Amino acid sequence: MFSWFQRSICGNADFFNSYEITKIELVKELTEKIKNGKSSVFVDYKGLKVKDSTELKKTLRAEGVYYVVVRKTLLDIALKNAGIEGISVKSMEGQVAIAISNNDEVAGAKIIDIFAKTNENIKFLGGALENQILSAAEVKALAKIPSKEQLLGQLVGTLNAPVSGFVNVLAGNLRGLVQVLNAVKEQKI
Repeated sequence: MFSWFQRSICGNADFFNSYEITKIELVKELTEKIKNGKSSVFVDYKGLKVKDSTELKKTLRAEGVYYVVVRKTLLDIALKNAGIEGISVKSMEGQVAIAISNNDEVAGAKIIDIFAKTNENIKFLGGALENQILSAAEVKALAKIPSKEQLLGQLVGTLNAPVSGFVNVLAGNLRGLVQVLNAVKEQKI
């Protein structure tokens, strides 16, 4: 079952069993996050300094984006378990991390795109949006789309514009009426 080498290095074979259990739990957790997430973005972080990586993680976490560095094999298993077929993380070049956005479809891509402008060590490799595979170019295009909050703000502004115009027209008519009444009053005095 366990080789002489495994027993001699670890002292007992339980070390390898616990390591396997940890990997299984990681794949389960990652699978659930991918299933429940609205979008996933794969990035190559090779050459990224620890300070920069920590800053990126903090920014992503503040926007509700889960960012994790995980082995390519485990990520492939989690993607397959989550029902995302047709993408092989193993074939991607570099060191791969995944950013899973739970609240806003564009949040992860947008934050990483902004971060990549000041740090050339992070690059888009691809992604998934509601089980649809995205290329690196498509993820970059996704990053250019306004966030859900920005779109809602634009919608409210668009809906509010005709109402504001109507109020201004009514106010203009009332001002005109007041001016006519004042002119009549002045003629009678």
